[in-house]
Amino acid sequence: MKCPGQDTRFWGKDAIFEIECPDCGNKVEFFKDDIERRCERCGKRILNPRMDFGCASYCRYAEQCIGNIPAELIRQRKELLKDRVKMEVKRYFADDIKKMSHALKVASYAEKIGEKEGADMATVIIAAYLHELDPEIAKDILKKVGAGNEIIDEVCEMISNHPETLNFKVFFDADLIARIEEGRKNKEEIEKLFTETGKKLAKRILLEKG
Repeated sequence: MKCPGQDTRFWGKDAIFEIECPDCGNKVEFFKDDIERRCERCGKRILNPRMDFGCASYCRYAEQCIGNIPAELIRQRKELLKDRVKMEVKRYFADDIKKMSHALKVASYAEKIGEKEGADMATVIIAAYLHELDPEIAKDILKKVGAGNEIIDEVCEMISNHPETLNFKVFFDADLIARIEEGRKNKEEIEKLFTETGKKLAKRILLEKG
């Protein structure tokens, strides 16, 4: 028996759809049962934003349905939120290149720091994309992209109340480094950085800038 979700006889008009590549904005076409596609312009691997493997926890046909899906792709379900959030933030900022550029820079630094410090990469990068927004707007975006309550609560807490968690410290360091680099904070504020990785990164970036 074939899963109704994969049987083309049950497909509607939304079975084939397009999304924007979160990196270059190119249109990428998906069939609803595609696991992933590569952007023809920049080569980025994009997971299907509408695919949900949650049914595998109870469906007796799960093994036939997703048995050939690489385990690494299933583990990346939470990671997929990063691309969804990135696209929504790009839409929200629209022509505000300065804010979008800052958010992307913070996300890049958060990734460098978080990998070394052992942070939850999805959480810190999502916070980096959303931190220039009002927490309520950030919450609306997270709900729109299908984030769970746990990540919604943590991200909104990180961008508003500054909790003493590892994820926050990584995000804080990335944001402060970006602001120092942009001339919005003094170089002396390096002393406020929480992580050793952040301090090393800040010194290297400032050294490169002279």
